[in-house]
Amino acid sequence: MYDYDLLVVGSANADLVIGVERRPGAGETVLGGDLSVHPGGKGANQAVAAARLGARTALLARVGDDGHGRLLLDSLRSAGVDPAGVLAGGAPTGVALITVDPSGDNSIVVSPGANARLTPADVRAAEGLLRASRVVSAQLEIPLETVEEVVRALPSGTRFVLNPSPPRPLPTEVLAACDPLIVNEHEARVLLGGAGADEEPEDWARGLLALGPRSVVVTLGAEGALVHDGSGATRVASVKVDAVDTTGAGDAFTAALAWRLGTGASLAEAAGYAARVGAAAVTKPGAQESYPTAEEVRAL
Repeated sequence: MYDYDLLVVGSANADLVIGVERRPGAGETVLGGDLSVHPGGKGANQAVAAARLGARTALLARVGDDGHGRLLLDSLRSAGVDPAGVLAGGAPTGVALITVDPSGDNSIVVSPGANARLTPADVRAAEGLLRASRVVSAQLEIPLETVEEVVRALPSGTRFVLNPSPPRPLPTEVLAACDPLIVNEHEARVLLGGAGADEEPEDWARGLLALGPRSVVVTLGAEGALVHDGSGATRVASVKVDAVDTTGAGDAFTAALAWRLGTGASLAEAAGYAARVGAAAVTKPGAQESYPTAEEVRAL
């Protein structure tokens, strides 16, 4: 019996968001709207998104002993995430500087802060959390060596889901554990070494599978997603919505997919549900504040 449907190992940031009419070019200054501060970070985002949907969720992360850290802990508790694995102190809480244009597209710069101090030793100390979790999800806003330790520490029968964002080449050991590896178009191109510029998502998926993961999901924004488990590729449709802010939508997708896989759904079924969750998330501003409940997803 598992205590948690999903354990997320990853980052926790304060998102500092400014709306702009357009992004500045090199050496250019543009005026934006009022600054807003929101709880974020790919790890915390995934944990909150899953908990909002009803998953029993825990987070292993690091924050600073500061106001931004307290903001994140409050958000986690409010969503129903178990924060027992959230360590505090040693460095300021990570910060993401986000600009959002009128179409809802965003650009993000991240200062890792305490996230860079989440170490392999922290993973080893959290052995009990790993044993208690049906699915473990990770990203790359924490040190790669820490993600490698997560893979080494995975109990038998626990499923590992990875969104390699921000993207970088991955060790064979990490790739082999991914079931699935979840990437967008940019991340797919980086992992493929820039190859496949004129190819289709089906080609990217086949190329990524050749690197060693057990399955691959390619997210396609408003076009949904494509899944490939080695037996063939399947397109998954999304729901057409009016996008307000895409910040954190990919994290909502990953969290929903990881949770549904743990309930026994097939990869295509889980991706279909995740696409609806991601669509619901872009209809509201912010990241964690925009994440839907299961009832809101059904309403789509």
